[in-house]
Amino acid sequence: MFGSNYGRDERENSSPISEGEEYDVKIEDLGRDGDGITRIEGFVVFVSGAKVGDEVKIRINSVRRNFGFAEVVE
Repeated sequence: MFGSNYGRDERENSSPISEGEEYDVKIEDLGRDGDGITRIEGFVVFVSGAKVGDEVKIRINSVRRNFGFAEVVE
């Protein structure tokens, strides 16, 4: 009765980032768990160990439907 995409966003895999990619970003905000937050083409990325105002190079660790996780690259 329902297609296989019932209840799912058809753009599920259309995030502008992918695991393993690296970006130069500026940390704009702080998450409730203390992670830095940046945006890449409007897509929210949580960066462990970063502080607001930091300008850092990050590597994407994990991508979810609406956000991603990254770490600072030394």
